[in-house]
Amino acid sequence: MNEQTKSTFSQDSAQPSERTPARNWIQVLAKYRDPNHARSSFELAVSLVPFFALWALAWALIDIAPWASVALAMLNGGFLVRLFIIQHDCGHGGFFRNRHVSDWIGRALGVLTLTPYDVWRRTHAIHHSAAGNLDKRGIGDVHTLTVAEYRALSPLWRLHYRVYRHPAILFGLGPGYLFLLQNRLPLGLMRFGKYWASAMLTNLLIVAGLCAIAWFGGWRPLVLIFLPTSLVAASAGVWLFYVQHQFEETQWDSDPDWQLHDAALHGSSHYDLPPVLRWFSGNIGVHHVHHLYARIPFYRLTEVLRDHAELATTQRLTIRESLRCVRLHLWDEESRRLLSFRCERALRQA
Repeated sequence: MNEQTKSTFSQDSAQPSERTPARNWIQVLAKYRDPNHARSSFELAVSLVPFFALWALAWALIDIAPWASVALAMLNGGFLVRLFIIQHDCGHGGFFRNRHVSDWIGRALGVLTLTPYDVWRRTHAIHHSAAGNLDKRGIGDVHTLTVAEYRALSPLWRLHYRVYRHPAILFGLGPGYLFLLQNRLPLGLMRFGKYWASAMLTNLLIVAGLCAIAWFGGWRPLVLIFLPTSLVAASAGVWLFYVQHQFEETQWDSDPDWQLHDAALHGSSHYDLPPVLRWFSGNIGVHHVHHLYARIPFYRLTEVLRDHAELATTQRLTIRESLRCVRLHLWDEESRRLLSFRCERALRQA
C-alpha cells in the first residue's frame, strides 16, 4: 500500500474514511467473503422447504378455494425470489467454498427460477464487469440511452424506446417474456456450445416438470399456481434490478473515464427495505457493497453495513424514493443524472 492510500485510512482502525476511493474498500470487504457452510445450508433449507410446502398447500386447495391457491402462489413468488438470490450467490462463488457444489446447486435452482444457470452466470459476470460503462451496454442490463442518443433517433425509434421504458412493459409484460420465453435461448452467447447445453438441459427439465404437473393435476396447477408464482417473482426481480442501477444520481461514463470500483459504489444503490422484504430479497438491496465485492454471501451483507456506517448511508434509496425512479429514462451526460422524458423535452425546448 502506498503512502497516498495509507493516508485515506484512519490511523487507529485501518478502515476507510467516507471519502476513501472506492477501490480501497476492497481489502476491507475481503474479510466478509467467506461463507459459513452451516448458515448457507440453513438459508437454502428455509427457502426451499416453504416454497414446496406452499406449492403443495396451494395444490390441495385448488378444488376447494381456487382463489386461495392463487393467493398462496403469489406469496410463494417471494420464496422464488429468494431462491434466485441463492442461485445468484452460487454464480458468484460466494455460497459454498466448493465451486462444484455451488454450481450444481445453482443449476438445480435454475430449473425452478426458469433461468439457465451457466448462461445467466456468464451474462451476469459481463454485467458486473461493465456496469455503468456507456461503451459496453447491451448484456445483463436495463437498456438506457443518453439524451444525445435519444435525440438522434427517428420518431419511430423514439416511440419504440418510450414503449420499452413504460412501467407496464418493464415490470408487467417484460418480466414474463424474459423468464418464460427469452431465457429459453442463450441470447448473447449463441456461438458457444456450453451455453446451448445449459439452456437446453434447463428447458428439458422445466418441460418435464410442467408435464408431470399437468399429468397429475391437469391445467389448473399450471395456470393457478405455476404462472402466478413465476410472474410475481419475475416482476419483483426485475423491479429490484431496476432500482439498483436506475436512480437519479447513478453513474455512467465512457471509456477511458469509466472505473470499475467507482461505478460499483456510486452506480449502484443501497435499497433500504423493511426487514421482511430484505429477507425475501436476500439483502440484494445492499447492491453497492455487492458490486464492490460480489463474493460476499447475501447473509453477510448486513454485517458490512453494521460495521461500516458510511456504507449504510451511501446511495441510500427508500421505497418512496424508489417509486420516483420509474419516471427516469435518459442519462444526461452534461448534468450527470438520469432524466425523465418530460425533463428532456423541457431542456430541448429551452
